[in-house]
Amino acid sequence: MGDADETRIDRWLCAVRLVKTRPLASQLCEGGHVRVNGSPAKPSTKVRPGVRVEAYIADRERVVEVTRVIENRVGAEIAATCYVDHSPPVVEKVHPDIMPIRGEGRPSKRQRRDFERVRRGSPGSSGSADSPHRG
Repeated sequence: MGDADETRIDRWLCAVRLVKTRPLASQLCEGGHVRVNGSPAKPSTKVRPGVRVEAYIADRERVVEVTRVIENRVGAEIAATCYVDHSPPVVEKVHPDIMPIRGEGRPSKRQRRDFERVRRGSPGSSGSADSPHRG
């Protein structure tokens, strides 16, 4: 399995299945989305047991503590034993009042206007009083 004292952060992130590929892990590190013990990590930053890794992966903040260092990708059950997850819970996004219902097809012009009005947050004005249309 390749148990060693320390390994590169990009290799470890891929091995424990937090990211799909090692190049993706390297991109996250270079983009500043990975921190090791509070400081920004380069792909070559070494990790060892006891290190705290904070990463923004797939629109989610992940905070993990390394318990075991591995270099090769392993199954999900084994990978889960290599870190302790301290990530904050996932919060569901708040959706607007008008949601398109799957299977209803294209929204009508009126539904689109209502949806845009809700998205912009403007009051429920339905048009000017002197408009000849809208009957």
